[in-house]
Amino acid sequence: MDIIVALAENQYLETERLKLRPVRLEDVDALFEYASDLENTAHVFPAHPTTDETRKVIARFYMAAPLGKYGIILKEEDKLIGTIDIRVEEHDKKAELGYAMNQKYSGQGYMTEAGNKILEFAFQEMKLNQIYARHSTINPKSGKVMQRLGMKQIGILPKNRVHKDQIVDDITYAITNDQYAEIKKAAD
Repeated sequence: MDIIVALAENQYLETERLKLRPVRLEDVDALFEYASDLENTAHVFPAHPTTDETRKVIARFYMAAPLGKYGIILKEEDKLIGTIDIRVEEHDKKAELGYAMNQKYSGQGYMTEAGNKILEFAFQEMKLNQIYARHSTINPKSGKVMQRLGMKQIGILPKNRVHKDQIVDDITYAITNDQYAEIKKAAD
């Protein structure tokens, strides 16, 4: 299957408690709720000072190129509580996973649930060979999500980037299609 067509045909995914769908301008207040919180954005992106900034981010990042970018909607509240995206490297049949969540909803397994749905889609529908993700060493909570998804640490990139005026090391995790299949087989 063509990977880009698969992304286009699967802009709406669902789990038991979540809907994964494109981020819309109507999500501005929910996204601003956590994107404006300095503690919530400490490890991901600069905090948004205004809802106008959030609106611009939604239009320029999420809506301008929506394929592979999902808002995480909590079914129970019909509210955006985070985002998750899969950045496909089509030629190499692999992708990078990225995510951010409103801390008010952390610790309840929502990001792991969304991540598992993305892995299922990536390996079963798009037939990718590998999914990888990175987090800075100052953000170990993100690494715990990667571990719960079955990803294995494959290395540390020292002084990999400047994040908010601080030089940070990044830890890279990955899971292959074979490792994913083994995890699914063991769970059945």
